[in-house]
Amino acid sequence: MAAIASINASALGAFAAAITTLSADDTITYTPSKKQLLVLRNTTGGALTATIDGSTGTTVNFPGAPGVSVAAGYAIAVPAGESRAVILGTVSAYCSGVVHITGAATLTAQLFDI
Repeated sequence: MAAIASINASALGAFAAAITTLSADDTITYTPSKKQLLVLRNTTGGALTATIDGSTGTTVNFPGAPGVSVAAGYAIAVPAGESRAVILGTVSAYCSGVVHITGAATLTAQLFDI
């Protein structure tokens, strides 16, 4: 399990943007005070699904939909040869506690602090 470091994207001009190859279980640090963009790329010949799952996420309440379970995590399907991105603040209910990315060994990832 590797911790994926975030990339400061507020620098002026060009900046280094390390790419991490995911294993079966990796972690990221969600920082609610920052706008964070997670980019997942699939360079394999088959579709892969990454699941974002915070260690303390159980249920959340929304108007008209109380008690919605987030315990299983947020699944992101990444077709072969494509990429997907998510602003973590839009799925913050799934980012409570230690945030794991599982099920997507060989995907590459970048986490940008915008």
